[in-house]
Amino acid sequence: MEDFQFREGFYLDENNRWVILSKLIPWDKFENEYASFFDEKIGAPAKSFRMALGSLLIPQILNITDIETVAQIKENPYLQYFLGLNSYEYKASFDSSMLVYFRSLIKRELIDKINRHIVKQILEREEEKTQKESLNLFEITIYSKFIKLLFLKRQENVEILV
Repeated sequence: MEDFQFREGFYLDENNRWVILSKLIPWDKFENEYASFFDEKIGAPAKSFRMALGSLLIPQILNITDIETVAQIKENPYLQYFLGLNSYEYKASFDSSMLVYFRSLIKRELIDKINRHIVKQILEREEEKTQKESLNLFEITIYSKFIKLLFLKRQENVEILV
């Protein structure tokens, strides 16, 4: 987080929900699996797994459209950090049609793996807490958004098969 550059004197708050969530998701663990969908010899370089999955989570968490998601990313340094950018960019990294493409790439099986990993992390953290403490509302919200994303991917697959 300290590497993210905006302007002199501006630093990201490590307690911001997007910073916290960025640490909860094991981006690197799934980057290779995501990268296997691309042929290096064809087309433009692929967007990172972090950017792809992150851009799909943002509209789920904020309950916004793809077009609004791109606008929010452009305006919000925390969202840009969440997507893995190293510094604030004044222009959009992609347009809203890219989210449709990301949805087609990130298959149900990959969402299942990510979901299991995050749930495992949350449960391990819960075990470390005292009996009086419990998951905070943000963690529960993120978990429910992953479940919703998983459900939507499954529903997509059913509709395609029917």
